[in-house]
Amino acid sequence: MTTVRFTIDGIHCTAPAGTSLVEAAGAHGVEIPSLCYFPHINPPLATCRVCSVEVNGRLQPACLVEVTEGMQVVFDTPALRDERKAIVELMFAEGNHFCPSCEKNGDCDLQHLGTQTGVTATRYPHLFEDRIIDFHPKRLVIEHNRCIKCMRCVEEVHAPDGRKVFSFVGRGHDTRVGVDYEAEALLSEAEAARAMHICPVGAILVRGKSLGRPPGERKYDAPRDHNPELAPLPVSIPKTGSRRKRVATTSLAGCFGCHMSMLDIDLGILDVVEVIDLGKSPLTDVKVFDGRYDLGLIEGGCANSENIHSLLAFRKHCDILVSIGECAIWGGVPAMRNTVPLSECLEESFLHSMTSSPGESVIPAHEEIPKLLDRVYACHEVVRIDHFIPGCPPSADYIWNSVLDILFGNELRLPGQSPPDSHSPTTDHTP
Repeated sequence: MTTVRFTIDGIHCTAPAGTSLVEAAGAHGVEIPSLCYFPHINPPLATCRVCSVEVNGRLQPACLVEVTEGMQVVFDTPALRDERKAIVELMFAEGNHFCPSCEKNGDCDLQHLGTQTGVTATRYPHLFEDRIIDFHPKRLVIEHNRCIKCMRCVEEVHAPDGRKVFSFVGRGHDTRVGVDYEAEALLSEAEAARAMHICPVGAILVRGKSLGRPPGERKYDAPRDHNPELAPLPVSIPKTGSRRKRVATTSLAGCFGCHMSMLDIDLGILDVVEVIDLGKSPLTDVKVFDGRYDLGLIEGGCANSENIHSLLAFRKHCDILVSIGECAIWGGVPAMRNTVPLSECLEESFLHSMTSSPGESVIPAHEEIPKLLDRVYACHEVVRIDHFIPGCPPSADYIWNSVLDILFGNELRLPGQSPPDSHSPTTDHTP
């Protein structure tokens, strides 16, 4: 077979003529990301477009390109990194991806690409569409909220008699994966498990089986010496003779888990307070601003009028404002109510609740009760947010290292993200 020569970002490479660019690049240590590519599916699906590169000056999905003599490939540029990052952000914004509660957390290809491309918050508004969970199949559960329409299952999953189990139904934005229930019922236990693992996200689940695994055993867990979630890195306390930085914190619509995580630094807090002054915060029980603050940490999203008032006050009094945790960044678990109208939430909670006393089913309304918003809003939808610290919750060491990096001008990086000198994209904390 003829060997051809080509370049990737100016690096000279060789491969047999006709080899997929994704495979050829991987052989030379360049991992071109994809959510739909399977080596044995020909022609490639090319549905996700995450593998976009420039070939001889033209933007193309790498999975559709076969290497040729003299081909010049550009993979790692700021524009291409932003292109791939935007595609990943759109997938998060268009689906209801509640990662902390997902069985594929830590094993999810989309979640991994979010880390690798530096996604901390999407630049696009979340749609929060009300999508069904299909419990009709005999062996599988289809979670349409997580489906990214990669088409892997459509091409790869067949019943023993050769029939396709999955197909695309609808058109455009209304496209979804349909199931041939008769064909699905013929799947063996092993075939059902294979269908679950073919899915790059958590959209296909085997009924009665759990994918959940502890940190350290999951597919995309970083090495222990690079992942604060697995092996806490010591907090780096800067040496400075200047005044201590003033920090304030608050918790809005959330579970208070991020504040609890801050305390997991244990005795390390004695070192942190050497360089910061923790003022207004639930941790200190200081309830008022006493001047300006260098940095404010916001946990939780905005679900009611009181949350909005508190967030505006933090923006007014803090030079730098940071969203910490999933609830502050995009709504998190409280935002699950965003998929249904507020009136239905209130009726289900107060009028149709099984715990309501007979004759006392009433939706409470009083001037002292904060007014619920039509949906849960991310903090950056209300005020300008300067940085994002993702996680549910982020580890104590990641929180405090990030806070100190922000205050003292160091570079930030997501836990588990590839080092900056690799071909993986670098982190941008200001999407």
